[in-house]
Amino acid sequence: MVSNELIIKDMDEQDAYYVGTCTHVHESRETDICSGIRNDWFRDMYKRGLRIKVAILDGKHVGFVYMLPIEISPWGPLGEDLLFVPCLVSDVRGRGVGRALMDSAVKVAVEQGMKGILTMAYTPKFFFMPGEFFERCGFEAVRSRNIEGGLTEALMLKSLDGSQVKVDFPDGNYIYEPAEGKVVVDLFWNTFCQTSVIEANRVRRVVEGYGELVLLNEHRVDDRDDLLEHGIYRGIYVNGKEIYWGYEAPEDGIREAIDREI
Repeated sequence: MVSNELIIKDMDEQDAYYVGTCTHVHESRETDICSGIRNDWFRDMYKRGLRIKVAILDGKHVGFVYMLPIEISPWGPLGEDLLFVPCLVSDVRGRGVGRALMDSAVKVAVEQGMKGILTMAYTPKFFFMPGEFFERCGFEAVRSRNIEGGLTEALMLKSLDGSQVKVDFPDGNYIYEPAEGKVVVDLFWNTFCQTSVIEANRVRRVVEGYGELVLLNEHRVDDRDDLLEHGIYRGIYVNGKEIYWGYEAPEDGIREAIDREI
C-alpha cells in the first residue's frame, strides 16, 4: 500500500533490527541482544499466523504493527477467531501512518478469515495505544478495567462480520509459595515484548549474584497454558510482593527488593 511517500509492507530481514529493537536502534547492547531474541521468536511464530507490517516514509522506518491470532498471543486476552493487535507504533504524527497500518491489519484479518480485530488500548489521553485513536479507526470498547495511574485499560473490537464475540482479560491467579531459607523471585515474562525480555535478562543476572540465597521461578508465558493458569503476561514478584516501575525494571531496583527480604 502506497500513500504519497508512505509505504506499508510486510516485515523482511531489512526491517528486522528496527522492529526487534522496538525503534530503539543503536541504543545499547542490551536492546541489540533483545532484538535477536525477539526476531527468532517472530520467525517461529510466523508459521502460526503472526504478521508484522512496517511503515516507511521518505525512505525511513516510521512505524510497525504486530498482529497474531488471539489463541496464540502471550499478551492475552481471551477469545477466539480474532486477530489481536498487541502493539502499534508510529514515530510521526499527522502523516496517516497509524491509520494506514491499521488498514493493513484489517486486510490481514480478512485474509485469515477472522471475525474481527481486537486490541488493548488505554484512556484517557495516553501515549501508548490510545483508545481515542482506535475509536477513530472504528473500534469500540467491549471490556474495560481500571489500572494504576487513573487509566482505563480497554479491550477494543472491530467486528468484520457482525457476529457476537466473547472476549475477556485473563484472570490473575498468582499464589506465592515460600521456600525455607530462601528469597523467592517469581518471574513472568514473554518473548513478544521487548520490555519483558530485557527485564527477564536483568532478573537472571541479579539473582545469579546471590547464589543459593535466592530461588528463581521462571514462567515464560509464550506457553499459553501458563498464561491461562496464572493470567499474568509480565511481572516480577519478590517473596510474593510485586515490583514494578512502568518501564524495564532496573537491576539496582531488583537488587534492593531482594536485599529487603534478606
